[in-house]
Amino acid sequence: MNREPRLQAVSPLRLIALFEALKGVLVLLAGSGVLTLLHKDVHALAASLVAHAHLNPASHYPRIFIDAAASLDDRHLMLLAAGAAAYGVLRLAEGWGLYFDRAWAELLAAASGAIYVPFELAEVLTRGSALAIALFIANLAVVAVMVRALLRRRRRIDDNRA
Repeated sequence: MNREPRLQAVSPLRLIALFEALKGVLVLLAGSGVLTLLHKDVHALAASLVAHAHLNPASHYPRIFIDAAASLDDRHLMLLAAGAAAYGVLRLAEGWGLYFDRAWAELLAAASGAIYVPFELAEVLTRGSALAIALFIANLAVVAVMVRALLRRRRRIDDNRA
């Protein structure tokens, strides 16, 4: 008798759940990193990073980065960290809900994915880069999987009522 373990395909919902949870963890880590900047001279740190990367601090993008860092005080850093914490917890909750087949998580994932569709479409139409197209298609696929899961759930509920 052959008792070799068989590999089972992971469902698209579970893959999306794991991806959402990963996003949540990454954003929580980034928010924690923001907290390490409290009580520090963020402007000087930004200028140091630009210099370390051998960028011209007077050129357009490095200047934007340095100027933005100059406006970050402890209050703004705390707000950024709190926003990251809220977003990260939301993504972790969504991942948990999708992994354990909760309807509210499917609805949340469909809605939060659909919010980005018009912006990604505009990016595809204006720039048309391969990355913009890939992100647009991936997001559409996630929204389609979520809508399909919601429709299936609805059909099961209707069938049980009949």
